[in-house]
Amino acid sequence: MSTETKPPTNRVMAIDALRGFDMFWIMGGREMLLGLAVLFTGAVPELLHYHVSHPEWTGFSAWDLIMPLFLFITGASMPYSFAVYAQGPRDYPRIYLKLARRVALLWLFGMMVQGNLIQSIAAMDFSELRLYSNTLQAIASGYLIAALALLHLPRWGQGALCTALLLIYWALMMAVPVPGHGAGVLEPGANLALYVDESILGRFRDGTSYTWILSSLTFAGTVLMGVFAGHLLRTDWSGPRKLSALMTAGVGCLALGAVWGLWFPIIKHIWTSSMVLWAAGFSYLLLAAFYALMDLGGYKRWAYPFMIIGANALLAYMVGELIVGAASGAAESLFGESRLIEAAGATLGFAAAWAGLYTLYRKRWFLRV
Repeated sequence: MSTETKPPTNRVMAIDALRGFDMFWIMGGREMLLGLAVLFTGAVPELLHYHVSHPEWTGFSAWDLIMPLFLFITGASMPYSFAVYAQGPRDYPRIYLKLARRVALLWLFGMMVQGNLIQSIAAMDFSELRLYSNTLQAIASGYLIAALALLHLPRWGQGALCTALLLIYWALMMAVPVPGHGAGVLEPGANLALYVDESILGRFRDGTSYTWILSSLTFAGTVLMGVFAGHLLRTDWSGPRKLSALMTAGVGCLALGAVWGLWFPIIKHIWTSSMVLWAAGFSYLLLAAFYALMDLGGYKRWAYPFMIIGANALLAYMVGELIVGAASGAAESLFGESRLIEAAGATLGFAAAWAGLYTLYRKRWFLRV
């Protein structure tokens, strides 16, 4: 883990800014938006409430995009970081060791954030330990598969692998019978991915309707979708042509996801293949918007707060929500519960977290794995 490495200078700025924009929403952006809605309208509109919450099962809200966008941006960064391996012979044992180290650290950090690892060690009671239950662990799984693809497959092979992963997951979920329920069942308490988690993780499962082990196939699909965006941005095409390609990919993924969703519903909880395409569509379009504004239009100052967050996104993810949650809780305990009080606390928490990230940015200290 490096803490004194400058962020890569050859990446397009849109990638880091979009990463920071994604993290902003879990660092208090949601609460601030709800507070503004109450301040100006007196209540939270029903449509806004839907899009800052997770649907119970089927469907897809704006809040559902937070996690897949994080995986997508991870993939978009990979062609830049892996470009060094194209220069000269590859020392595969050393490369594999670095990959294993990154995956292990992401997994460990994920268990620290939501797997009750620290609490379990402190109490020497591992009954509440959760082995696989976190966004960082989903990134670790997707990153590992995408990294091996980048190292060993040509670009067409990477595309074929992504397609195969989505098709295999769909085929397994729809054709393999779940004991006691049969095949093709996609219910919160009865589906193949959940059965696999329950069978393997047992009491160390997180107890929610989210699935992880079998869904790692489609986590990798989401990361690979981002890899393709990174490949596109690294071409020698003109800026407008890159922008057009990003927008075309976004619209195409949305269309494919919507059509596939008629037979294999868009369900984030089990990370269905149609959801991968649907989320990738919005991710491509968001990346296109940031690229158009920042890298083509030169409008960069507005995104500076997001750049600060994006430069230390892993740290922001691990501690940002904790700081904001503590600030909001403290504000409500002092002044009572309300959307405005929660928003005020979230704003103060975000300001404190951002100030810390800014200090680290100025010192050129970045948490890397």
